[in-house]
Amino acid sequence: MGAPPFLAKGVMSPLTHPRRLYGTLATAEMVTWTLLLAGMAGKYLLRLGGLGELGVRVGGSVHGFVFLAYCLVTVLVAVDQRWRAGHLLVGLAAAVVPYATVPFERWADRRGLLEESWRLRREPADGFVQKLVAASLRRPLPAAAAALVLVALVFAGLLAAGPPTQWFS
Repeated sequence: MGAPPFLAKGVMSPLTHPRRLYGTLATAEMVTWTLLLAGMAGKYLLRLGGLGELGVRVGGSVHGFVFLAYCLVTVLVAVDQRWRAGHLLVGLAAAVVPYATVPFERWADRRGLLEESWRLRREPADGFVQKLVAASLRRPLPAAAAALVLVALVFAGLLAAGPPTQWFS
């Protein structure tokens, strides 16, 4: 039996290239901002009642999950591509500002911060964080499964903590 289609030679999976993975997550994060804002508009501006509440729950949940995944991938790419701390912080902050992830991703790409290949798949790693990233990149399927579980656990913990509006009141 051959490799799964997304790992077959010549197939451009987002997992195989940092530039594609980051671009995919930046776009997904932007799309989920739209879902969240549309839900909020339905609830608070159009006063759609239960339908607006459902829009906020669904849009907010999808956005929260993708937000966490984007942040995790931002750290992964930053470590692999040797971003400066300032670039990492701006990349993470872009997730907080609606629609800022795609402009940041394009800026990072123009600056050469997003390569076509993973550096730590072929180069030795220095330090614990790089070794963890290198191990993840060399075993992408178990690492992706572990990342999915990690994001799901953090997401579940945040859901248990309640909506962000309750944290600051």
